[in-house]
Amino acid sequence: MRVFVILPAAGLGTRMAAGQASAAPKQFLELAGTPILIHTLRAFADVPAIAGIYVAVRPNEVERVKAHVAEHGFAGRVTVVEGGDSRQASVANALAVLPCEADDIVLVHDAVRPLIDAATIQRTIQAVEKHHAAIVGLPAVDTIKQVERTADGALITSTIPREYIVQAQTPQGFRCGLLRRAFAEAAADGFVGTDEASVVERAGAAVAVVPGSAANFKITQPGDLELAEFYLARRAKA
Repeated sequence: MRVFVILPAAGLGTRMAAGQASAAPKQFLELAGTPILIHTLRAFADVPAIAGIYVAVRPNEVERVKAHVAEHGFAGRVTVVEGGDSRQASVANALAVLPCEADDIVLVHDAVRPLIDAATIQRTIQAVEKHHAAIVGLPAVDTIKQVERTADGALITSTIPREYIVQAQTPQGFRCGLLRRAFAEAAADGFVGTDEASVVERAGAAVAVVPGSAANFKITQPGDLELAEFYLARRAKA
């Protein structure tokens, strides 16, 4: 059994760009002097069980990312492929060229979650070995309300017990055969999910949850860079 990683990194990062002098996609913004994408690659490259990492980027960024990969010593372990117009299309493009067998494991991780740790990656792999599908999830802290949207605004219809809620993070891991089948069914039906788990759930598979952490957040807005710097500094002192 082998483990592969897909990093969809074809997003434009419009929310981040709105608060930055540069309109560079957020995966290329620097965190502690290094592009966010490189931090994420390092996290997975440091896990011995991982056989290969596939990064899906916009066509005009392929050569740029290949240069980053070579510069930071990932040549041979990282393959750069063209992404699509959506996250699902980017993952599908990478999945199409992945040399994985049905029982191999595929982890999909947000390129802009650079603070993922090796222990969480290992727990996700172990959960997929047992359950065939698993995601990292963070238990909800705030009270969750279900609402109905009206012309006058949102109206609460119910309160959802927090023990039934997790906030989905990544990596999200699956047996390769299951993920390919789920993506093929979604493509045939024109279904686009919000994450890989939603596509696999639609295919009828149960998905386990691995405990996540607050540090494994997705860098989306300008203030997130400062928070990531804080976590990096704290990790360096540990």
